[in-house]
Amino acid sequence: MRFLPHTDADIRAMLATVGVAEVGDLFAAVPPELRARAKLEIGPGLPEMDVRVRLEALAARNHGARQLCCAGAGAYPHFVPAIVDQVLQRAEFYSAYTPYQPEVSQGTLQAIFEFQSLVAMLLDMDVANASMYDGASATAEAVLMARRISPKRPRIVLSRALHPQYRQVVRTYTSGAGDVQLVEAPFSGDGRTDYEWLARHVNEGTAAVVVGYPNFFGVIEDLAEVAALTHERGALLVTATSEVMALGILKPPGASGADIAVAEGQSLGIPLSYGGPGVGLFATRTAHVRAIPGRLVGEAADGAGRRGYVLTLATREQHIRREKATSNICTNQGLMTLAVTVYLSTVGKAGLHGLAVANAAAAHRAAARLTGTGRWRLQFGAPFFNEFVLSGADAEARWEAARTRDVLAGVPLRRWYPELPDSLLLCVTEVHDAQAIERLGEVLGVGA
Repeated sequence: MRFLPHTDADIRAMLATVGVAEVGDLFAAVPPELRARAKLEIGPGLPEMDVRVRLEALAARNHGARQLCCAGAGAYPHFVPAIVDQVLQRAEFYSAYTPYQPEVSQGTLQAIFEFQSLVAMLLDMDVANASMYDGASATAEAVLMARRISPKRPRIVLSRALHPQYRQVVRTYTSGAGDVQLVEAPFSGDGRTDYEWLARHVNEGTAAVVVGYPNFFGVIEDLAEVAALTHERGALLVTATSEVMALGILKPPGASGADIAVAEGQSLGIPLSYGGPGVGLFATRTAHVRAIPGRLVGEAADGAGRRGYVLTLATREQHIRREKATSNICTNQGLMTLAVTVYLSTVGKAGLHGLAVANAAAAHRAAARLTGTGRWRLQFGAPFFNEFVLSGADAEARWEAARTRDVLAGVPLRRWYPELPDSLLLCVTEVHDAQAIERLGEVLGVGA
């Protein structure tokens, strides 16, 4: 983005307009002792080559640059093709914010429309919206949407195998709604949601059942079974996918009976960046489209029959209606939706399937290597995608030791699941080659 500095004359004119003598007067309300500490000790300018050398030296001090990351838990290391970043850097896409006069920004609307179309195909749903902030907020919005669809059903059943942070966000979103009752379904010994518990506790007061797909443990839920018992009692099935790469190989949620399907799209062209940004994918059936949150871009034709794109099925600025609004989301993750769109368009259906196969194969190779000596064991026996729970003595101590050797060996589960004190959730993707798996095994004490 170009930098357009003000001239001295420009600055004098602006100061005169606001009635102060110099720029420092604008900060008179800030205590003097704080202003004295605010001065930046910036030296004289350097040639570009010297700046590059200096920045590379600083970057080399960052442990993250050398660290082997085998932690997933909602944010996943994947290869991002160069074309994704190249398109994002185009000047017309610099701003990630939806225009307030959207119909004059046909390029932005078309990009969002293409994103919605791809998400609907990926999740096998009828309609997708313009995106949510992330997978957690999308899950919470899905719960609120289920309540709008079934206002006389106050209960929401959340699988305890659903991402714990997603569950926390749902609690936050619904904390001000006194008529929402959150109930957690336990998980069984194989890592899946306890379906027998669901059969006993999902009743006529339940608006929705929410499960992860795959769930937080990387385990693949039997959606067809959950959908059958959920629909039998008149409730909706909501699926939340934190590792969307899995949908390149798994049967999509819509084809398995989900009524609302949400996901975190970070794996599709968005690099790991200290926890963000993400992008929430959200799709549903045509029957529920009037209850969908966020923005929705539709295709239309003008008076001359030319194709155009518009925001549709939502009153202008309806989100300002507070608790009466369909949604309080008034924007979308524009730049991130573009990244997802470029990524999916680049890899294509066959490419996404190939990547998903590579992810599953790498994770299963790693699991076999780590459990081969008997030092570690798989905590759950159900099928998994590219994440798995490893259990063994002194798991957290070994995890800490691995960190000192620049290996992030998964995520300890004790903080979220006290009943799993010696368990690590590990993630292996297409970026982890045989050498990386051997390094992981070495720091976790797995010998030859």
